[in-house]
Amino acid sequence: MFFSGPPHLILRAWRAGRVKLVLSSATLDEYHRVGQELAEQFTGVDLAPIEALLATHAEFVDAPPLTQQVCADPDDDKFLACALASRTRIVVSGDKELLRVTGWRGIEVLRPRVFVDSYLSP
Repeated sequence: MFFSGPPHLILRAWRAGRVKLVLSSATLDEYHRVGQELAEQFTGVDLAPIEALLATHAEFVDAPPLTQQVCADPDDDKFLACALASRTRIVVSGDKELLRVTGWRGIEVLRPRVFVDSYLSP
């Protein structure tokens, strides 16, 4: 998922300093959990190098949980909390529940392809 297509282009832009990647401990934990699930489903998938890269080079913020649930799936609120705590205006995700709340408190939720086309294309 990170080795081609829009996610790869976003990681390349981050590596080149064109975008800022902001995480909280809760969002990093979520990436780790999903990575483990993918590794169980698809033999040969090893997201450990990407997790290590994120853990050492992303900007981390203390993101307290939201005081009220925003997403239909409360597990997705951690991404909005991270954006809010870091004053980030864009969350890149393909998650349907997150996409439904785009615009909440000025935070835009964009699919990876839309983000690449809107912000990274020449």
